[in-house]
Amino acid sequence: MTRSHLFVLRGWSPRRWLVAALAALGTVLLIGLPTVLIPNPVFGREIPMTWWAWPTLLVAAALSGLLTATYVRQPNLSGLEEDDGTKSGMVGGVLTFFAVGCPVCNKVVLVALGSAGAMQWFAPLQPVLAVAAVAALAWALHVRLRGERACALTPAVSTAP
Repeated sequence: MTRSHLFVLRGWSPRRWLVAALAALGTVLLIGLPTVLIPNPVFGREIPMTWWAWPTLLVAAALSGLLTATYVRQPNLSGLEEDDGTKSGMVGGVLTFFAVGCPVCNKVVLVALGSAGAMQWFAPLQPVLAVAAVAALAWALHVRLRGERACALTPAVSTAP
């Protein structure tokens, strides 16, 4: 995070910080429950979680929370479009789910690769997916915060009759 990003974050309202915290918590629950990082009676996991699953989920949740908070409406003084970063954020969330999930518990992976393929091909790719997920979320947040610190433009006032 750059110094200018921190400057933008310092100007956030308490409402934005609340949204960031709730979105981060929601991300942990939304990904942690079905991937059984959070033990629960509804979902099961055949393969033990990796050592990097929780750190990946927590970093992704923090970035997702901050990214979600950038969508809380504040006055747009710049006159610029604000929707940059949306696709990267969605990609980051999906990649996080695949990165921390059980390789043989994921139905999409099982259908595509079978259980042997899931362990032989997909499981070794999960750390790469984790890095890609965090990178996509960080990029999306960077783009959104860059848009917030854009110089304000004052519209020209026409004096024509």
